[in-house]
Amino acid sequence: MTIQRLSLTNFRNIIAADLQPSEGINLLVGKNASGKTSLLEAIYLLSLVRSFRSKNITKLINHSAEQFTVFAEIKADATTAYSLGIQRKHQEAETEILFRGQKPAGVAELTATLPVQLINPDTFRLLEGSPKERRQFLDWGVFHVEPTFIHYWKRFQRALKQRNSLLRRGRIDELELQLWEKELAVNGEQITALRKAYLARLKPLFANLLEKFLGSQDFALNFQRGWDKTLDLAESLLASRAKDREQGFTQTGPQRADIRVLIKGYAAMDILSRGQQKLIVSALKLAQGALLSEVRNKQCVYLIDDLPAELDRQHRTIFCEVLEQQSGQVFITGVDADALAEGWQQPESISWFHVEHGQISPKPYLSTK
Repeated sequence: MTIQRLSLTNFRNIIAADLQPSEGINLLVGKNASGKTSLLEAIYLLSLVRSFRSKNITKLINHSAEQFTVFAEIKADATTAYSLGIQRKHQEAETEILFRGQKPAGVAELTATLPVQLINPDTFRLLEGSPKERRQFLDWGVFHVEPTFIHYWKRFQRALKQRNSLLRRGRIDELELQLWEKELAVNGEQITALRKAYLARLKPLFANLLEKFLGSQDFALNFQRGWDKTLDLAESLLASRAKDREQGFTQTGPQRADIRVLIKGYAAMDILSRGQQKLIVSALKLAQGALLSEVRNKQCVYLIDDLPAELDRQHRTIFCEVLEQQSGQVFITGVDADALAEGWQQPESISWFHVEHGQISPKPYLSTK
């Protein structure tokens, strides 16, 4: 999947922009607050109908306007292209979405059509953030690789909500509780099996990237399923029922799962430099994209905000080589054009865009020679 055309109107500080990016590497250079990250945010919005910078989508509307519009033409294959548009008005409670000329069934349809991987300063949360953020990373991958995952995930979430509701009641219908616990256990076990199978396929790709980035494979990608490993989920729910009643929510199950990256037996975030941590989280994201391409023959769109940050010249060069070798459309931002230009094996094939005061314009090929 690649974006052939991207049009923005009144999105953040971008009043109007219309660009035709290449199917490979696209570099966006400009000063801070010029609109570079806003363009990445618009692409992210097309996939997930949310921002990675604000929980309130109306904040994306330019301060002088009443609505924003983001429109894209997406190439699926050599003969198929789709249109996708998102619009939000101040006075309306819902975001308007048109996909292939009609309203989509749900956000999952957009996410499946336009898989997006974001690498920005917030990506460090994969190492230092909460388990919830790591579960979201894991489930993004499982969702795209295993079509049945969304079915089990929706049924599990419904059962979890019902069980928690029962636990908060003063008097509990035991039969009803047992029914929801059975539903929770069946779907929770399926989710966990899919997660474990996915990580088993992801690990060798991740190891290959770590070898390139850090020159080492002495790592572990540990998975914690979220309940006692000596019990199945049904047994664990029964054993924790009394404590769950006291707390008013379910404390055991896949909703408590976590993954951890260990280097030489230690948590990566505790022993690696900031630059090395960026390479670790980037390797995780790039490995997900590579696995999606391998299993489903689909390409990710990679959004990389400020590539040079935290990386020395040597590691930037390695990063660039990996991006050129890996299939997928890439959008990279940076303040320093010289730093962005370094490290590419085929610089003449890269598309450049200059961003200034919300204006985005194609830029001629920049040579560092």
